[in-house]
Amino acid sequence: MPKHLLLSLLLAACSPLLAAPAVSPQALETLANDPYWIALGHYETGKLGGWRSYVDDSGFFLAQNGDSDPAAELNATLQALYQPAEAGDSHPQCVYPARTRWLRERLQLGDLPQPTCSEYRRWFDDINPHRAVLIFPAAYLNSPSSMFGHTLLRIDQADVDASGTALLSYALNFGAYIEGMDNSMLYAWKGLMGGYPGLFSLVSYRAKLAEYSRLENRDLWEYQLNLTAAETGRMVEHVWELKQVRFDYFFFDENCSFRLLELLEIARPGVALTAQFPLTAIPTDTVRAVKQAGLVERIDYRPSREKELLARASQLQDPEQDWALALADDSHLVNDPAFLGLPPARRALIQDAAYRLVRYHATGAERDSAQAKRSFELLQAINRNPPGELSVARPELPENGHQSRTWQLGAGSRGERSFAEYGLRMAYHDLNDNLAGFPLGAQIEILQLKLRQYESNHWQLERLDLATIRSLTPRNRLLQPLSWQVAAGLERVPGKNERRELVSHINGGAGGTWQLGSETLAYAMATARLEHNSDFAAFIAPAAGFNTGLIWSNQLGNLSLEAKGDYFQQGEVRRSLALNQQWELADNLGLRLSASRQFSHLQAPENELMLTLRWYHY
Repeated sequence: MPKHLLLSLLLAACSPLLAAPAVSPQALETLANDPYWIALGHYETGKLGGWRSYVDDSGFFLAQNGDSDPAAELNATLQALYQPAEAGDSHPQCVYPARTRWLRERLQLGDLPQPTCSEYRRWFDDINPHRAVLIFPAAYLNSPSSMFGHTLLRIDQADVDASGTALLSYALNFGAYIEGMDNSMLYAWKGLMGGYPGLFSLVSYRAKLAEYSRLENRDLWEYQLNLTAAETGRMVEHVWELKQVRFDYFFFDENCSFRLLELLEIARPGVALTAQFPLTAIPTDTVRAVKQAGLVERIDYRPSREKELLARASQLQDPEQDWALALADDSHLVNDPAFLGLPPARRALIQDAAYRLVRYHATGAERDSAQAKRSFELLQAINRNPPGELSVARPELPENGHQSRTWQLGAGSRGERSFAEYGLRMAYHDLNDNLAGFPLGAQIEILQLKLRQYESNHWQLERLDLATIRSLTPRNRLLQPLSWQVAAGLERVPGKNERRELVSHINGGAGGTWQLGSETLAYAMATARLEHNSDFAAFIAPAAGFNTGLIWSNQLGNLSLEAKGDYFQQGEVRRSLALNQQWELADNLGLRLSASRQFSHLQAPENELMLTLRWYHY
């Protein structure tokens, strides 16, 4: 039942109300436009003027038009606070503790009824908020919901550091509420289009980590905030008001990170965070905004299980890594005479690597008794012969990477024609972009537009990429990840009569990546493509192909060399060679030289050369 209807029934059933203080219309309007009241109602300026609330739940509002009229909602709240105290836990003061506290302070409401609010008090005392920690699990390409990273808040009690009980703290999270089992493609589409409602949840931090089982294979960054206990409490009391309250959820803007920024604005009035993100709210950008606002006190890094395993494996020679693989498959080999013949210090490292490998493969999987037994036997061997302390190099802070939106201005030539190119990419990184804060071999590009202006002022849409994702994780003796890529959109390709045809396509591929040096990757993939091309007789033309290349992070920036080909069923063969080198002029500024040669059965080979200035910002 909507809250405003419930309150109306209570008004009719209860004894006469205490009178709310008379507030002049002018004072009421001033108070309703106070930034803090606007934050409590999650209001934004409407596109056609006025106000609209991000809250998509009529039960959150007391006034009939409270979602679009902050003054009406404030007046209805003020009247409701004077209901008789006998209403108990359903009393508006108990339902809206943050509104109540703020109005009591601003209007000096010393005569308010005093309901017990026992349910809220038990809940708040159980959480016992003292400080907040912003948690950022790094991006995970294999999960559409996590490919940009994720943010949540951990609410700590006062004794967490002394007792080491952070896992017993509460996790405050905002996420899409998904009923049923939507596949990845459907999830991505509905997430983009606002097809899911978003809800706040406050659960144990341990339970949240278990829910996000993949976090075990993702780096975890903890940003301890300098909020006082009072500020943290203000934020938590507002979370009570948002229990089961639905918001629209959009993957790029009204997402987990944006909603948490709203809570931080409530915790510390006057800090402006959400206004910085009118179009998109990529998690790394929001972390950067929180840091720039002076809210971060300390940063802790927790490497993923994968990082710890690879750090330990890097201390082993190839034969020793073979031993680690063997022990992970058969833990009884710890008693093999050949293994016992190795120096104790080397055996310690091998056993530890084998144990970490077993635990890595167990992540997210159902419990397996044989695997659990191997894990236990290896742990016993480690206890008998412990290795030295593991040291994992701390990578560049993710917020130190370039910002997510990219403007591009280029000049070049194709064949004998010169052109200028203008581009915009909404998010957020490709293989040649400035590398600080990003893993080598990762690419996530969403909504990229490129327009070309040829000589004689001839304009042409060069490409429109809906999504281009690449995951080029190198293989090694212990781990054999699959490299993959997927892309969809519009692009220009060689066509008949020396024309360049605009085609729609979707393509993907899978293969392997290998580390050739500390800063060099080589990859090779088999690919498949579906294309709609007016030059082809078939409405949809399939093609098989290949994509292979080299990525080198050098002193200037990033260089990539790539060869690819598509062999269409109807006879067309399309191949290309491309070289790209980006110079990192600044954290958010890059200069890229691109050279390519394209081959097609429909046209003579053609060369293209372009120099592009890339400016990153959000």
